[in-house]
Amino acid sequence: MASTDLTFPSREAHRAWLASQAVLPKGFRAGSTSFEFMPAEVSKPAAMNLTLLALDRPTPDFAAVFTRNAFPGAPVVIGRRRLDEPTLGAVVVNTKTSNVRAPDGVAMAERLCAGVGAALGMAPTQVLPSSTGVIGWRLPIEAMLAAVPAAASSMGKASLLDAAQSIMTTDLYPKVRRAAVGQGSIVGIAKGAGMIEPNLATMLVYLLTDLAMPRATLRRLLPAAVDPSFNCISIDTDTSTSDTVVLLSSGAVPCPDEEAFAQALSTVCHDLAEDVVRNGEGVHHVVRVAVTRAPAERLARALGKAVINSPLVKTAMCGNDPNVGRILMAIGKYAGMHAPQLNLQDTRVSLGGRTIFENGSFRLDPAVEAELVAHLEHAALYASAAPANGVFRPRIDFPPHERCVELAIDLAVGTAGATVLGADLTHEYISENADYRT
Repeated sequence: MASTDLTFPSREAHRAWLASQAVLPKGFRAGSTSFEFMPAEVSKPAAMNLTLLALDRPTPDFAAVFTRNAFPGAPVVIGRRRLDEPTLGAVVVNTKTSNVRAPDGVAMAERLCAGVGAALGMAPTQVLPSSTGVIGWRLPIEAMLAAVPAAASSMGKASLLDAAQSIMTTDLYPKVRRAAVGQGSIVGIAKGAGMIEPNLATMLVYLLTDLAMPRATLRRLLPAAVDPSFNCISIDTDTSTSDTVVLLSSGAVPCPDEEAFAQALSTVCHDLAEDVVRNGEGVHHVVRVAVTRAPAERLARALGKAVINSPLVKTAMCGNDPNVGRILMAIGKYAGMHAPQLNLQDTRVSLGGRTIFENGSFRLDPAVEAELVAHLEHAALYASAAPANGVFRPRIDFPPHERCVELAIDLAVGTAGATVLGADLTHEYISENADYRT
């Protein structure tokens, strides 16, 4: 759950807030550049952003987690190798092509790391690559190497906001979150809008801290923060081939309290995870499902995801239609297929704080129906605009609020629980993904 409940009256107000979040921790710098290229796979010009995140001095204190997709991109293959390196000094991120199973993908990514290393005075193995975009396209490596000097010369120590903007693809707006610990801070940026159901990590996420924390501790704390945050979201059930979360410490500020650091890291990860869902492709409603009194946390999480990933539940949410039978269907479907031993006799379900099912029966009437509709409408981010040339497009490029559709499922058979975040399924999502590449 997000640590805040903010309302933004305008794009300008949201960007001002982002700027306040994006102050770089000590010991870091960031820069980016853009250029056009012609993909080898299609005869259509494309634009790429190249972003650099670098430390003033390479650090031994870093951690990362990556996708569990069995067809990982070349940057993930290299990233896993980098975990064995003694130090890491920079991350290079490109958009437009994800470098997944493209010919010579690993070799091309290593060439990019070498070029970035040369520009920053680092070894190639001190640079970690990340890519996002079309799966299967090759990196335009010559154009990328030619752009590295411009990205390096743009680097500054003031803000991460331009970097957060530069790593976006179909995202509507940048995602930046920060948390303070003593005299230091943790600042994170994220890219992610579609192909989102993480498994170990999510999309592209970069967490920078000036708080001194040893490598072993970072590698223990990062998975613990990722699991209940990024691993508990789903926009469309699809686990990306490129999912990456990186945590870097410059060690510039003593850390007064490991527990406080862990809590701050958890806060940043939870807030970014919710931002990713709210910024998902075509999302009108963020849906929060809290499953309680389950026999095991794993079952609670899986059941919650089964509900938010149901196409019928998702489309009902899109239309502000409290078709609550679909929710019960999704619960029963999961239990029947994956946990037939689960006793649902005392299950209680509520939507927007209003009980809709208990003691084996629905509790519905016209007044409840109106209350549920009002809850869904209150949680909506925006309404669909009329299509232009048959294509639906989003109406806003900032989040007006942080409200969610609140769904609670009390199984009454145990002590475990989980909270998952999902989204509705809209015309915009279909339009975005029907012509994403062409």
